[in-house]
Amino acid sequence: MNKSEFIRAYADNLGITIKDAETYFNAFIDTMTDSLKNGEYVHISGFATFDVKDKNEREGVNPLTGEKVTIKACKAPSVKFSKSYKEIFNK
Repeated sequence: MNKSEFIRAYADNLGITIKDAETYFNAFIDTMTDSLKNGEYVHISGFATFDVKDKNEREGVNPLTGEKVTIKACKAPSVKFSKSYKEIFNK
């Protein structure tokens, strides 16, 4: 399912227009992104916790040439799904 298919399903689920669903979805993503960029974590009870992790500089290998390369340190978003949400898929 891509973004437009998700938004269409979201609109159907809520009984709203696709345009409104897209507005709500984009507002949700923008709010979450702004919170994470500001160093906050986002916890949605019963679903997941979103956070930004610091990744250290490390050595990697170019798969085409086999040459060793240095991968720079960076920040990366991460998500950890709640136990109750994961259990939905393992019944």
